[in-house]
Amino acid sequence: MFLATVICLFAAVHTSAQESVFGKGDNVVNLGVGFGGNLYNGYGYGRSDINELPTFTLSYERGIISNLFNEQSSLGVGGLVGYTSAKYDYSGWGWTSTDIMVGARGAMHYTFVDRFDTYAGLMAGYNINSWKWKGAGYTSSSTGSSGLIYTFFVGGRYYLGDSFAVFAEVGYGYSLINAGLSFKF
Repeated sequence: MFLATVICLFAAVHTSAQESVFGKGDNVVNLGVGFGGNLYNGYGYGRSDINELPTFTLSYERGIISNLFNEQSSLGVGGLVGYTSAKYDYSGWGWTSTDIMVGARGAMHYTFVDRFDTYAGLMAGYNINSWKWKGAGYTSSSTGSSGLIYTFFVGGRYYLGDSFAVFAEVGYGYSLINAGLSFKF
């Protein structure tokens, strides 16, 4: 316990000189690719003959509060659109499943190290799922398990310049790992 307290105090003193990388009025767009997740899991999935696309995401975030707790902390809100698909085909029989996710996100940011924006947040949204089956000369389509979704995530953006960064996020939801490029304006 004593060691944990000393480490926390050292971290607090060390970070006091850092400036927040993300704050009120900042706008950031993320372009990401995600892997893993809770889609296409369960019995029959995970087979090598199912072709699954990674998740592609586009998100936007705007800083709405600076100095949330201190100079290194802030709060941002925004949205995300994601897309993924999976396909199974065996001798002309099979299916295609498509998922499009739209959601609102909120995240608390904290700068521990110069140029590195760390954050944790929640998202609530809607997943639009559709299926198409084919075989023996017929094709049918239907709405799949569309519905409300929620996700939580932690992530970080490392700024290579004033407005260009690489980011990575981990969490529960559309994908377990999401990484890509960020642009701040």
